[in-house]
Amino acid sequence: MNPSTRSPLTWAVHLSVLLLVILWTMPTAGLLISSLRDKDQLAVSGWWTALATSSRNDVARAPSADSQVERDGKFVISGNLLEGRGGGQISAFGFSSREHGKFKAGETAELNDGERLTVQGDGSFEIVSDTKMEGSRGQRIFYTAATPPRFTIDNYIEVLSAAGIGTSFLNSLTVAIPSTVIPILIAAFAAYALAWMPFPGRAILLAVVVGLLVVPLQMSLIPLLQLYNGVGAFFGVPAKTYMGIWLAHTGFGLPLAIYLLRNYMAGLPREIMESARVDGASDFDIFVKIILPLSFPALASFAIFQFLWTWNDLLVAIVFLGAGEDSLVLTGRLVNLLGSRGGNWEILTASAFITIVVPLIVFFALQRYLVRGLLAGSVKGG
Repeated sequence: MNPSTRSPLTWAVHLSVLLLVILWTMPTAGLLISSLRDKDQLAVSGWWTALATSSRNDVARAPSADSQVERDGKFVISGNLLEGRGGGQISAFGFSSREHGKFKAGETAELNDGERLTVQGDGSFEIVSDTKMEGSRGQRIFYTAATPPRFTIDNYIEVLSAAGIGTSFLNSLTVAIPSTVIPILIAAFAAYALAWMPFPGRAILLAVVVGLLVVPLQMSLIPLLQLYNGVGAFFGVPAKTYMGIWLAHTGFGLPLAIYLLRNYMAGLPREIMESARVDGASDFDIFVKIILPLSFPALASFAIFQFLWTWNDLLVAIVFLGAGEDSLVLTGRLVNLLGSRGGNWEILTASAFITIVVPLIVFFALQRYLVRGLLAGSVKGG
């Protein structure tokens, strides 16, 4: 269709989609920019100001009188207000919180006891006195500084170098991979039976599977844990093991997996299965040699959802594995890095992108099958 002949409704749809994409992308872009910003700038300004010079009010204390030196008959205390504070350019200063920016950079201020304070734009300062200065505490200097945008990877280095990150990363992989593969294997067999093997009660069983989709995880987690501990105690199996969390994720993931795969398999051409049966193929042969290869889009779709869920999970992991140093998953480790007050935004933003690296790899590797697998079976079914 020629762009000039498109209807207003078409343009409205395109603009709406573009707006939704922008709205969904902006938080992620903001998180990425924040993770690369200097932590001092991140604490005082939003990510949308990352490319602009920021202005901040700060205070520093000059060295005590013990550091003064005699120069040309005067007593001088010197230093730099911006040392260790990320640099910048000072525009104004003062020696009282009520007159924070009374003096411009380069001017000389007369202090209350006759001393003279001069602060330069680069942060260097001098306190000059005609007599020897006394006092154990240095003069407080208030200043306004303009700081250019600064980007760094120190936030990522701090997170990656934290103790236990490597172990927690392996723990998350140990949880996520089997918790994705096991329900796929079980659900594929169940979906084939519900789609192509007639037996009494098939419709009721399918309705039960659909009903299980709406069962809240939080409501069934504790009963499931009690059941697992009871069975484990009977057979002498330890309570906090990977087997427990694999079974839990399998149980919570099976309803969606069976429903998704059944809809896809039911939409496959019946003629293929009938031709295979005429040639003497059993149900197992049809399932392995025909159904599974044709169902790869649906399998990949569920694999993406299940892996994302198990990789980012913390609740089930804490319940079935505990919070020990050797068993803590990556999400739990990163939560511990934030501290009890939930501060350290620079760690939070960097941690968020570290956790999504593996899910992004999985998604982009399988995303071409995602839409095909989700839409299959939505029009016709067996």
